[in-house]
Amino acid sequence: MNLIEVQGLCKNFKSFQLKDVSFTLEEGYIMGFIGRNGAGKSTTLKTMLNLLKNDGGSIELCGLSIPKDEVEIKNQVGYVFGGVDFYPEQKIKKITDITRVFYKDWDDEFYNNLCDRFEIDQNKKFKQLSAGMKVKYSLAVAMSHHPKLLLLDEPTSGLDPAARDDLVCMFQEFIEDGKHSILFSTHITSDLEKCADFITYIKEGRIISTASKEDFKDRYLCVSGTKEQLTAENEAKIIGLHKHQLGFEGLIKTEDKEMAEKAGFESTKPNLEDIMVHIERR
Repeated sequence: MNLIEVQGLCKNFKSFQLKDVSFTLEEGYIMGFIGRNGAGKSTTLKTMLNLLKNDGGSIELCGLSIPKDEVEIKNQVGYVFGGVDFYPEQKIKKITDITRVFYKDWDDEFYNNLCDRFEIDQNKKFKQLSAGMKVKYSLAVAMSHHPKLLLLDEPTSGLDPAARDDLVCMFQEFIEDGKHSILFSTHITSDLEKCADFITYIKEGRIISTASKEDFKDRYLCVSGTKEQLTAENEAKIIGLHKHQLGFEGLIKTEDKEMAEKAGFESTKPNLEDIMVHIERR
């Protein structure tokens, strides 16, 4: 079963448009949603939940349709968006008391266990939490009604490496029964290297790739060499070419590997960050 089916999604602003955004995610997997700031990641996630009205396309989450089944969807989906400050002067336990009434399957025991795991002091005011602790609290709230699907926008931003690793482990625990999934927007691609099964790449409001993580990475090679090795023909095939005093570096499609070998380029397999840096340099 697909927990996400987005087809032809469009959203128009004066200076930006989501254009025919389409992707799917089956239950039991984590999808990384990547692209530079302003590419449309947050807009896509908010439109999927009807926090922004779409201007075209269809959205199904957990087998239900937005906007027709919006209330039920929000009982089956947990979401965390950056920049949400709740009620800064209220204590955490008071905010939780207000929030829990919106979810029919809220689980107090599970919520308290998450607060213990994240070391959240529920007697603190929200404004007293660090940026990282605010993220952890948001995740505790998002997960405490036992959602089938998590939509996360930069969930590990502001966390130290140890805390990020703990969350990544928790995300893997969340999907291990094969019935839950996560769509995980982030610019920290090292987190996705650890846990993502699929990658969807968005650039300037368009999806340029959606594939398994390994298939996505296998499409490219990092290349480097001397400036003398560059010709007009092979230079045209290098994505995000960067020339410097010692030579050049860039990215090519794997289908152009023979060209790189003939030119004498050095080549290595890229990670997600390599691919993103060179695609966005173009």
